[in-house]
Amino acid sequence: MAFACLAPSLPLQAAMPWPASGLAQLVKTYGPAVVHIGVERPSVPVRRYSDRWLAPAPGTLPQQGGMDESSLGTGFIVSADGLILTNAHVVARGTQINVKLPDRREFKARLIGLDAVADVALLKIDASGLPTVRIGEPASVEPGDGVVAIGSPYGFGNSVTAGIVSAKGRLLPGAEYMQFLQTDVPINPGNSGGPLFNLRGEVIGINSRIYSRSGGYQGLSFAIPIDAAMRIKDQLLSTGTVTRGRIGVSVQEVGQALADTFRLPRPAGALVNYVEPRGAADRGGLKSGDVILAVQGREVVQAADALGFIADQAPGENIRLMVWRDRAEQVLEVKVEGFDTPRLRSDAADAPSAPSRLGFAVRPLSPAERQFLRVEGGLLVQRVNAAASRAGVQPGDLIIALNGQPIDSAEALVQELDVADGAAALLVQRGSTRIFVPICARAGMSRC
Repeated sequence: MAFACLAPSLPLQAAMPWPASGLAQLVKTYGPAVVHIGVERPSVPVRRYSDRWLAPAPGTLPQQGGMDESSLGTGFIVSADGLILTNAHVVARGTQINVKLPDRREFKARLIGLDAVADVALLKIDASGLPTVRIGEPASVEPGDGVVAIGSPYGFGNSVTAGIVSAKGRLLPGAEYMQFLQTDVPINPGNSGGPLFNLRGEVIGINSRIYSRSGGYQGLSFAIPIDAAMRIKDQLLSTGTVTRGRIGVSVQEVGQALADTFRLPRPAGALVNYVEPRGAADRGGLKSGDVILAVQGREVVQAADALGFIADQAPGENIRLMVWRDRAEQVLEVKVEGFDTPRLRSDAADAPSAPSRLGFAVRPLSPAERQFLRVEGGLLVQRVNAAASRAGVQPGDLIIALNGQPIDSAEALVQELDVADGAAALLVQRGSTRIFVPICARAGMSRC
């Protein structure tokens, strides 16, 4: 096998404010603040990847006996007294979180809180005088800027990869409140939660997602902007949860055809396609068919801008919306409501019910979770066995109905299974979509 070496057309060092050692100096200076995270949690089956968006779960290593698993991720120290940022999906459902520093010291970490919406978690270890990263400004980043990632892909701690910023403001399925930085930095399971540095050695993002057909790196990596993560960190530190503003609308993009229909000067803004009855937007006079052009003076270019700008507002505040209605601009004032990100509890604390013949464990949603997901009921799937996994049921699925009957308790699920004639269809919500999953009601088999 032959290997080819491709020399860049422009020397990378010339673009960096570092001495001749270049990236090596960056890594030497800030690498000590990047930590390896190991998490013990109840086991789940190995995920089969398909051509889809994913927030890659850390690489998993089965423990003896198959009862538990340990998973691997990355984090970085943001304060000398032991505060660590990482991804929520790295530590969710963890029964024990272990942090290993590059100097080989190891600590048991305490979860301060996590925000599943933004995929950010805050940990604390009992230590002082720790090395820390420097926080940068993602707004100053431009496509083409060089970036560096440090992480633990597949458990190989403190691995360094480099690339460029490919794009800004990327919107990903199931992440309507976040606009990601897209890079071509090689990221793999285990890199999740690690820092993305600019060439000045400042953290500008948290490596969080990839687009992959295989589960591994294929040239598209996505990072949470660090300014958004730091705002979440402050809320988690003060209250243990994250509160966002909302006004009770859903929106969609405005393409050229819709812009022509509404006689907009150009395709921009957020087209309101649903207004929650008696919600904040309804009370403020917003209507379906309005196009939100600005929120508090901030221009709405993409539909997600509107939801993000509103989410940044404190509940109870009155905000000004510039909207396009009847071929003219109007200003509306709306009082922002709030919703809290649900706290994710451990499986041990949840004590989920497990209909054994189906092979998956479930629990009801809390009131806060129902409000956040905007559903009236349902059961959250927490663990699945191999048969349920083959049938297509995944941890994190929300069971809405079985054979057309709404499900809001484990008892109701069992009753519906009792009357089902062999095959049954589960309606589940997975991320922002709903799908039917065929299962066998007789003995937990993937096919009847």
